[in-house]
This record gives sequence, C-alpha cells and structure tokens, in this order.
Amino acid sequence: MASESAGRMPLVVLVVGMAGTGKTTLVQRINHFAIENDKRAYFINMDPAVVDVPFDARIDIRDAVDYKDVMTKHRLGPNGAILTSLNVYATHISQVIGLVEARKDEVDYVFVDTPGQIEVFTWSASGQIITEAFASTFPTTMLFVGDTTRCVNPQTFMSTMLYSSSIMYKSQLPLTIAFNKCDAADGATPVQWMRDPEALSLALRDQKSYVATLTDSLAVFLHEFYETLQFALVSALAGTGIEELFEGLDRAKQQYVTEFLPVIRERAAARESEAAAAAADQVRRLQQDMADGDDGGAGSPS
Repeated sequence: MASESAGRMPLVVLVVGMAGTGKTTLVQRINHFAIENDKRAYFINMDPAVVDVPFDARIDIRDAVDYKDVMTKHRLGPNGAILTSLNVYATHISQVIGLVEARKDEVDYVFVDTPGQIEVFTWSASGQIITEAFASTFPTTMLFVGDTTRCVNPQTFMSTMLYSSSIMYKSQLPLTIAFNKCDAADGATPVQWMRDPEALSLALRDQKSYVATLTDSLAVFLHEFYETLQFALVSALAGTGIEELFEGLDRAKQQYVTEFLPVIRERAAARESEAAAAAADQVRRLQQDMADGDDGGAGSPS
C-alpha cells in the first residue's frame, strides 16, 4: 500500500472503550451525523454479545457466529464466549476485508464497534489478527471512548490515559480519544491536564496517598504521548462535538500515512523475510535428508 493510495482509501476506525463509557451509543450518534451531513461512512458490528445494534451495521459478526450457542456448546462464561466467537470470526477476517475493499471507492470511513469487554479485543490474539488485517490494508486508527464524568478525577484520568496509551503502543496505530458525556461533566478539566502537567500535579497533591505520588510521576512520562494524541470532547446523547471528532480522525489518518505506515511496511517486510528464510531452511533440510538417504543406499551391502 503506497502512501499516495493510502491517502485516498477509507479510514478504518476501531472503536474501543470501557463498559459504560457510551461507546456503542457514540457509534449510533456518528451514524446519524454521517447521514445528516453526507459523510460516506460504513459500519461494522464486531460485538457478538450485543442484543440490539443501534446503528446501520452493514457487516455483523452475529450473522456468522452465534454467541449463545458458543457459550452453551463449550460451557463458557460471557467473556470466554465473546473471546471464542472472536477467535472463530478472525479466521474469516479476509472475507470482511474483501467486502470493505469492494466498497473502498464508495466510503470514506469504516467504523468497527468492538466488544464492551475491551480487553477481549485489545489484548487477545484474535483482536490483534483483526487489527493487523485492517491496518495492513487500509489507513487505520484506534478510537478510544472515555467517560468525562470519571476523567474529572485526576487519578481516574491518569488511569484512563495509561490504558489508552498502552493500546496505542500495543496496536502500533494512531489513537484518537473521544471524551464522551461532556453534557454531564466539564471536558475542559481533562484537556487542561493534558496540556499543563503542572495543573495535574497540583490536583494530585490534594490527594495525599502513595497512588497520587505514583500518578504524579507517571504524568511526566505521558506528556510525550499527549503531544501526538488526537482528541475531541463529545456527547453521544446531545450530539455535540461530532464534527470535531471527524476532524481529529482525519488528522489521525494523516498520522497513519506519514508516521505509522512506514513502520507497518518494515514489520511486513521483516515477516516476509523470516518466512522466506524458514522456507529456504526447510528446503535445505529436505535436500540434506535426501542426500543422506542416497548415500546410505549406495553404501549398503549387496
């Protein structure tokens, strides 16, 4: 995928977030906004356990995998059944990629709503397979949905930032944060803490504990992370901030093309080189075994 062609391809947005942050509701709001503002968007549901999908999912994991059947057949709990369903679906991800590729000239954004149990997708082998399949074919970004009502607490804010940064480093993709529920809390507070580490330090000093001291130290480490981070203050309920979110996603796409795509190419080249070396080694061993067999046959007594 050349940089020029990547810039013309649709942006895949992998939507992740803790349970209760309003992740799926935000995707629903994005769907409505796209329709009302002529945004060419395509939606995929990757959550096998969801009962109702409130957005126009053109591809739905539930059409291929029956979550309840997986739970019953394999005697699994909810999280185990979600993970197993993703494992099954990951084996068919090339078909999903093919369907999206067939629409690449018709859409500008592809939103993928992932399971509410965030770790099931972000830290699983199947989640990595799905992520890399999209990222190696299309410009891709992670959209992390945070709860603003929780992020006005300095320690919870730092926990959210640490988790989101770990997702970025794990996925090796640009990250956009949507601070949701800004209709219920002041989003200016977490923004100030991102832009001014000293303001966060002052807020943490009011909470005298070992955790506060540790968090204060981590704030310095995360400052570089904030420099490259795209974010938007949104309300899925009120519908505010969605235009700014799309602008942040467009910047994330540019980041993918200029900063992340070269790294993805290097990783792909390294994997191809390793695969070629392994294949050559297998051929060499086979030839050696055949040669040893011929020598043994020639030297046997008549």
